[in-house]
Amino acid sequence: MAELRVAIDALDQELVTLLARRQAYIERAAILKHDRGTVRDQARVEDVIAKVLVQARAAGLSADIAEPVWRTLIEQSIQHELEAFDRK
Repeated sequence: MAELRVAIDALDQELVTLLARRQAYIERAAILKHDRGTVRDQARVEDVIAKVLVQARAAGLSADIAEPVWRTLIEQSIQHELEAFDRK
């Protein structure tokens, strides 16, 4: 069990690094957008979710895990982008 926990911790570190990169892209998007109303794009949200579900299926990740995780990630990213937009 200890080895398994070490492996999970290592994956968590990789995920944090990837999420930090994703956040940097979100912050860049806030700088590039000229209209706060374009931050939330529901069509884009659904496109991302659809792509993630295809990738999840191919990788053996349950849609019951993938979809709510990405919906939460996207929603929090939108909130972060709105805050970044308001700071510029």
